[in-house]
Amino acid sequence: MSQKIDKSKLLFDNKYLVTLIIPLLIETLLNVTIGMMDTIMVSSNGEAVVSGVSLVDSLANLFVFVFSAFATGGAVVCSQYLGRKDKENAASSAKQLIYLSTTFAIVIMVFLLIFRESVVKFVFGSIEEDVHNAAIMYLLPIAVSFPFLAVTNSCNAICRSMGKSSITMMVALVMNLINVSGNAIMIYGMGLSSLGAGIASLLSRIVASIIMIKVITGKKQIIRITGLIKIRFRADMLKRIMRIALPSGIENGIFHIGKILVASTIASFGTASIAANAVFNSLGTFANIPGTAIGMASVTVIGQCCGAREIEQAKYYAKKLLALTYVLMGVTCVFMYITTPPLAAMYNLSDEANWMAIEYTRLDLIQTMLFWPLAFTIPNFLRAAGDVKYTMIVSICSMWLFRVLGANILGINLGMGLLGVFWAMFIDWYVRGGFFIYRWKKGVWTEKRVI
Repeated sequence: MSQKIDKSKLLFDNKYLVTLIIPLLIETLLNVTIGMMDTIMVSSNGEAVVSGVSLVDSLANLFVFVFSAFATGGAVVCSQYLGRKDKENAASSAKQLIYLSTTFAIVIMVFLLIFRESVVKFVFGSIEEDVHNAAIMYLLPIAVSFPFLAVTNSCNAICRSMGKSSITMMVALVMNLINVSGNAIMIYGMGLSSLGAGIASLLSRIVASIIMIKVITGKKQIIRITGLIKIRFRADMLKRIMRIALPSGIENGIFHIGKILVASTIASFGTASIAANAVFNSLGTFANIPGTAIGMASVTVIGQCCGAREIEQAKYYAKKLLALTYVLMGVTCVFMYITTPPLAAMYNLSDEANWMAIEYTRLDLIQTMLFWPLAFTIPNFLRAAGDVKYTMIVSICSMWLFRVLGANILGINLGMGLLGVFWAMFIDWYVRGGFFIYRWKKGVWTEKRVI
C-alpha cells in the first residue's frame, strides 16, 4: 500500500513536468509526420510505391526500435545517476551509449547493403514486382542512415535524461523541414520516387546527428561528454547499460520481427490491404503520440526517483503520468476518428483500400483510447525502475501467441483478412495490459537496482 508523501519534497513540480512533456509531444508529432510525409508524397507514384515504402518501414522499424532500446538503457542509467547526483558517471554512461548504439548500427547497415535483395525476398516473399522494386530502392538510403539515426537517438535520450526535451524537439523540427523539402525536390522535381523519399530521410538524419553531437559536447550541459573521438569502451558501464538495453532490445527486436511476419501475412491479402495498412500505420500512429511522449518522459521522472530511492514518489508520478496519458490520448483519438476520412483521401488509394483504411483505423482508435496505455505506458514505468526482464518475457510471449499466431488464425484460417489481423493485435493489448498492471501493483520493481 502506498504511503502518503510530503509534496513539498517532490523531486519534480508541475512546471517541470510541463516543460518536459510538451516538447516531447511536439517532437513525437514531428517524428510521426516524417514517416507520414514519406508515404503521402510517394503516393503520387501509385499504390505499389506506397506499399513498397510501407514494407521497408516495417523492416527498418525492427532496427530503429533496437536502437531505441539501447537509448532507453542509456537513459535509465543516466537518469538514475543524476537522481543520485553523480554527474561524472552519468557522463561516462552517456558516452558508452553512443559507442554501443553506433557500432551496432554500422554492422546492420553493412549487412543490409550487401544482402538487401535477399532480405526483402526472405521477409516479404513473393510480392508484386513493382512493389519489390520500390522497396529495394527505398531500403538503400534508409540502411545508410542507420548510424546517423543511432547517434541522434542516443543523444536525444541523454538530453531527455537531463530534462532538456526542448532541444530534441527543435532537432525533430529541423529533420522534418529537411525531409519534406527533400521529398518535394527528389520525388516531384527529380522523379526519384521511393529512392528520393529515402535520400531525403538520410539527409535529415545526417544533419540531426551533427547537431546533437555538438549539443552534448557543449560546456553548459548537466551531462557533458568530452573526448568522444578517443574511443574507449568501459566494460563496467556497458554492463549497466546492457542490463537494461539487452532485454529491451530483445523485446523490441522480437516484437518487430513479429510485426514483420504480420506484415508478410497482410502482403498475402493483396496490394489493397497492404496500402490500407500503410495508411493505418501513418494515421493510427498520431493517436499514440501522447502515450509515446509520456513514455519517454517517464524514463527521466521514474528513473531519477528510483536512482534517489524515492519509491513512493515513483508511484505518485506513475499514477499522475498514466492519468495524463489517458486524458491526452482520449483527445487525440476523438480528433483522429473525426478526421480519418479526409486524411485517408490524401493517399490517393483505390475505393477498396480507402474503405478499409477508414473503417479499420477508426476501429483501432476506439481500442487505443481504452487499452493502449495499459499495454504500453505502464511497462515504461517498469523499465525506468530496472524491471526489464519481466516486460521482455510478457511482451514476447503475448506478441507471438496472440498477435502473430492470431493474425494467421483469424486473418487466413478464418478468412477475416486484414480485419482479423487487427483483432489479433487488440487481443495482444488486452493480455499484456493485464500482466503489466499486476506487476506494477505487486511492487517487485521496487527491489530492482540499476546502479
